[in-house]
Amino acid sequence: MKNNKEEFLNRVKYIDQLGDQVDRDASKFKGWQSTVLTFLKIYSPVFDSQIKQIEKINTLNGMSSWHIQRIHEQLNSVIVLVEIDAVSLETTCNDYIERIEKIFKKFRIVAMQLKQRHKKRRTLEINDEYDVQDLLHALLKIDFDDIRAEEWTPSYAGGSVRMDFLLKDVDVVIEVKMTRSSMTAKTLGEELIIDIEKYQNHPYCKKLFCFVYDPEMRIGNPIGLKNDLESKHEEFLHVVITS
Repeated sequence: MKNNKEEFLNRVKYIDQLGDQVDRDASKFKGWQSTVLTFLKIYSPVFDSQIKQIEKINTLNGMSSWHIQRIHEQLNSVIVLVEIDAVSLETTCNDYIERIEKIFKKFRIVAMQLKQRHKKRRTLEINDEYDVQDLLHALLKIDFDDIRAEEWTPSYAGGSVRMDFLLKDVDVVIEVKMTRSSMTAKTLGEELIIDIEKYQNHPYCKKLFCFVYDPEMRIGNPIGLKNDLESKHEEFLHVVITS
């Protein structure tokens, strides 16, 4: 998405049009403002000037058409800069990928830290895939606002299925796996292949991240598995296996 000028402009114009639905409703305005900021921050620092201006806008003293117009103006400036090639979208093309992968790579450290509660208070124990999803969901909120958990996909193999996470603003799907005693590298690979097939033609999936949490190091050659899968789906697939 980020290397495609036309697609970028279409997305900005679509987000801009969402402002026409706000109609001086403060709650809708805040939702729209959050959507705008989340999208533009993907391209930071290219649009930091517009981001700062939009962040300054608040409705504490009441809502008016001025608030809506101010965001329209900032989005229009973004459109103009991109149309005349005054900025390069490629300068930050790996930004959101790096942010997601950093969360994956720090996952075990965070999970271990959660166990160090004051006076041994109750905490989240990572015992199964649902626990992994719960903690990951919280960590993703650091960088992303529009996180849709268990979003239904279009029909696949005769029926609909649910994805673990959809990051709507960046068109990213995240599938979560946690290794278990009954899972071999072969069965994990087979599960991931099925996931890839599900999402390759999904309208909201430009990139698929497969996060595999392997705390007991059951996968003997994680790098080999990652390379085998990604080599067949370059640009689309990112596999992160962390113990």
